Amino acid sequence: MSRTDAGTLAREAQAWWRALQPDPARGDPGDRAALAKLRRCGSVIDVLFEPAAQELARRCGARGDGALERIALVAGVLAHVRTDRPGLRVARRIGPVDASDRATALCKPIRFRRLLDMMEFDDCLRGFRRLVALADAEMNVRDLAEAVFLWPRPEGRGSAAADRIRVRWVYEYWNAGEPEGETPSDQACDSVEELQS
Repeated sequence: MSRTDAGTLAREAQAWWRALQPDPARGDPGDRAALAKLRRCGSVIDVLFEPAAQELARRCGARGDGALERIALVAGVLAHVRTDRPGLRVARRIGPVDASDRATALCKPIRFRRLLDMMEFDDCLRGFRRLVALADAEMNVRDLAEAVFLWPRPEGRGSAAADRIRVRWVYEYWNAGEPEGETPSDQACDSVEELQS
């Protein structure tokens, strides 16, 4: 990906997702077959072979293995989202209503902790798909795409972008505000080159 940032990917992914979704109100059938194929993929490599994922990669200008895997991961996860909830960040949606009442969380703290620890692409694919299912397939598509794109740290390689997204998610999950010195746009400049360094 030639310096494509996570924010740009998130916008493209949202437009790509919308084009695939059926919309009876507009008489748009979407592409149910492509969605079904993406949902059945068992690994990120399987997703890479799907034409719909390749279309997303083209839209984002993806180049190189790292970028293609990240975009395939995004495609594989977004195929499970059925309703966009743009006003609510994903981590806030799955977190407890009140930090003192963990039982109200859609994603219980122990499962959330396991998600934070996921590093490999296929583990992230399974983990984020479960997360979408826990939220009844209703999520902020742009926020989810950006997070999924930044999340993996293959082979345990450290990544400042992956660390920042995890910290932001912890704050949002517990409804603790913003991390100090961090604004939502800080992550929008993360590129694949940074993620691979």
